[in-house]
Amino acid sequence: MADDTSVIGHDLSVGYERNNELLANISFEFKAGEIIAINGASGIGKTTLLRTLAGLLNPLSGEVEIFGKSKGARGEIGYIPQRLGLIRHASVYHNVMLGAKAGHTSEWFPFSSKCKVLTIEAIESVGLSHKLRTPIRKLSGGQQRRVAVARTLAQKPRLILADEFLAELDEETLNAVMQKVLDYVRESNAIMVLVEHDFERATQMADRLFTAEDNKLVEIFPMEDEVNE
Repeated sequence: MADDTSVIGHDLSVGYERNNELLANISFEFKAGEIIAINGASGIGKTTLLRTLAGLLNPLSGEVEIFGKSKGARGEIGYIPQRLGLIRHASVYHNVMLGAKAGHTSEWFPFSSKCKVLTIEAIESVGLSHKLRTPIRKLSGGQQRRVAVARTLAQKPRLILADEFLAELDEETLNAVMQKVLDYVRESNAIMVLVEHDFERATQMADRLFTAEDNKLVEIFPMEDEVNE
């Protein structure tokens, strides 16, 4: 029976060319409420795995199940890519509202007060209320990254895929944004899969830690006991 609460990979191989698998024959199950960190050298396939889970790439072989389906339904997956995917000429408000819209199917939702509330709350949560109408192109790199996080929080996804989502943030802002995202995952019983090069930070955030090496995804150890001490 399909599991509608988990993200599962069955003998999964990912990459851009069939004769050049980056990660090969990997299997995993990520459960509701879990935060999973993936560490490893650059170019080894971590981002490619996230893009495959997001439905942007097809697996080279094997299967992916996103809550019991081969691909996530509309609004279920919030993806924060390295390059952020923001609309540079549009405002902070407009970019974050796109996330709020993505999480709902009603044609009237974008015009409702709830859509506006979700958008404003998400922007406030990352400390950018004073930049509400500022175009993305006029923001610093760190501010743009906070907008991408707010866009995902406004979406209210069941699965968050985050690729180095804390890069370019100063320590104080980093800790605040990190806590907002972790709180959302816990409170919503969502799943978060994040790529993080900083090993110490990865262990701070995650319940489970994997390393990508030699075309494999290896679980180093569950972090839950240490995090909760």
